[in-house]
Amino acid sequence: MNDHMTDEQMDENYFYSIEHQRTSTIKIRRSVFICTLEFVDSIENAKEFISRISKENKTATHNCWAYVLGDKGEIFHCSDAGEPSGTAGKPILNTLKSHCMTNIAAVVTRHFGGVKLGVRGLIEAYSASVKETIDLKKLKKLIHTVSIDIKVSYEFNDTLLNQIKKYLDRITNTAYTDKIVHRVEVELKNYARMESLLLEYQARKKLKFTIIPQD
Repeated sequence: MNDHMTDEQMDENYFYSIEHQRTSTIKIRRSVFICTLEFVDSIENAKEFISRISKENKTATHNCWAYVLGDKGEIFHCSDAGEPSGTAGKPILNTLKSHCMTNIAAVVTRHFGGVKLGVRGLIEAYSASVKETIDLKKLKKLIHTVSIDIKVSYEFNDTLLNQIKKYLDRITNTAYTDKIVHRVEVELKNYARMESLLLEYQARKKLKFTIIPQD
């Protein structure tokens, strides 16, 4: 996991989510739409979140929802929850997908205001509600990384950093003792090239490195 991104910075080769629950409310022709987004990492978590929000808003006219899961957003489901078919769940889902989101669940709670919106109006309202909530704060890029400790001499440190910078996601910590010890994160897709370089330097006794086990 790393940097937050604006919509303009989003790279379609990656997927995005949020860190903390967020909610926004919009009013369209007297109907109130409240969208709540939550980070989820399993179908069970998504269902628990949807159930909780729906119970908290049990007096609402509708609690429509969608979730997207999986490394590439390949697992998803949605529900119109009583709205006309295709007017709520699918627009919610499509809005999440259009922002390249995964590990995300959305519930849009509607309090009917007495004015019917029609099919097109409902689709636009549910989409707008989700987009409004997504746009509250930058999204977080989801990436898989490998953590590595690298112990290097002061003399070789600058050369090392210059050689590995193109593979690094970030340096998370540096300790200075008799040697310099960097803890670095490398995106999984760059790991093989990074490892090859480190193995070469280790064989030449320029450094020692250790892969940090994942929790």
